[in-house]
Amino acid sequence: LGSSWSWMCRSLQRGRFHAAAAVLGRKTGAEHRWLERHLKDPFVKATKQQNYRCRSAFKLLEMDDKLRILRPGLSVLDCGAAPGAWSQVAVERVNALGADPTVPTGFVLGIDLQHISPLAGAVFLSEADVADPATLRTILSLLPAGKVDVILSDMAPNPTGIRELDHQKLIKLCLGLLDLSQSVLKPKGTLLCKFWDGQDSRLLQGRLKEQFQDVRTVKPQASRKDSAESYYLARLYKGK
Repeated sequence: LGSSWSWMCRSLQRGRFHAAAAVLGRKTGAEHRWLERHLKDPFVKATKQQNYRCRSAFKLLEMDDKLRILRPGLSVLDCGAAPGAWSQVAVERVNALGADPTVPTGFVLGIDLQHISPLAGAVFLSEADVADPATLRTILSLLPAGKVDVILSDMAPNPTGIRELDHQKLIKLCLGLLDLSQSVLKPKGTLLCKFWDGQDSRLLQGRLKEQFQDVRTVKPQASRKDSAESYYLARLYKGK
């Protein structure tokens, strides 16, 4: 399902329910059940009603409402941004469009290996690998202050179906974000990253605690109950 996730989100957000439903006939049993559940999901319905690009927007909205990760004037790097739902939330919360003249104007930069459709208030790097040194140079050139206040990551590898292997691949992506933080995250900055529970979760947590003063685990209600996903929220980056 991994490679088709963003396409499904975009199709559902644009109201192409017939196109999405047609895919049911071409899916395996597990994928068929996933898509049926997805089409009935109340967050999917709310996504369409509130014009978000994907239901994952509600995960970030919930975490930000409770934990105040984003605020006007902050600069944000959204890793694994496609199809752009988290960037939509970030644009709203940091006032990237300058819609509220009474508060500071923020900045949002999104990056993904896939194509990301343009979004007012955000700058996107599509079909770019965040781990590529050339991409890092581009990121640094685009950031108004050279660094960001917040790194967001809803990244996930395309699943293999082997739970432990998928877990390890995602942990590796998160560890890569820690390396990225050394170049792009401001002192006392924040990192929010998705992980799938498994034996290497504590390894990632330990590495985060080495570089951040406050690290906590967050499981938003918008995450499906049967999902192994959670998020590490790491605050007060110790880097220079």
